[in-house]
Amino acid sequence: QLSNIKIGQRVEIKVDAYPKKIFTGSVQSIFPSSGARLSILPPENATGNFTKVVQRIPVKIQFKSGPTNLLRSGMSAAPTILIDN
Repeated sequence: QLSNIKIGQRVEIKVDAYPKKIFTGSVQSIFPSSGARLSILPPENATGNFTKVVQRIPVKIQFKSGPTNLLRSGMSAAPTILIDN
């Protein structure tokens, strides 16, 4: 999924508190590593067994339209990055 994401791509953001409103934005940056890699206590498996851990790469999205003053910290949002073929 990450290989198709590029800086500047358009993003549609749906916020559950406003079901009829679609906010728009663009990808501003892609973090160079996963959040787990740089955490204070990174997850490590001491037994030596392989454990697959989901890695999430943070992507910064800049809002372009809509009254962003309606948004509050902690609201549930579902961003969709529009991939141009």
